[in-house]
Amino acid sequence: MTIKSIVLKGALASSVLLGTLQCTTSSSVNSSENEKTFIIASETADCTGVAPMKCLQIKEKPTDNWSFFYSNIEGFTYEPGYEYVLKVKTEKRENVPADASSIKYTLIKQVSKTKK
Repeated sequence: MTIKSIVLKGALASSVLLGTLQCTTSSSVNSSENEKTFIIASETADCTGVAPMKCLQIKEKPTDNWSFFYSNIEGFTYEPGYEYVLKVKTEKRENVPADASSIKYTLIKQVSKTKK
């Protein structure tokens, strides 16, 4: 085995290792950027989207004010009378109708469900 082949093998191994680490790092950053924690109020509220409807009330921090949530959270079933803390994954949607959300919300984990 020549020095040249040893150097080339070492360089190849280093490249593979760095490439693997780079993929791992960027995917973990993207997943945390696409995760949110929502606090869901124990009661829905009257709101108006395309037509009058009932909306969940959400906030991301306990100190925030409640805001209307016009979309749905895939995998989550709301039960009135309970306040929820949810971990939610967000994904951008392509070619969305004008009256639909450009973001898809999917339940990752129900952190808590408290009777109110």
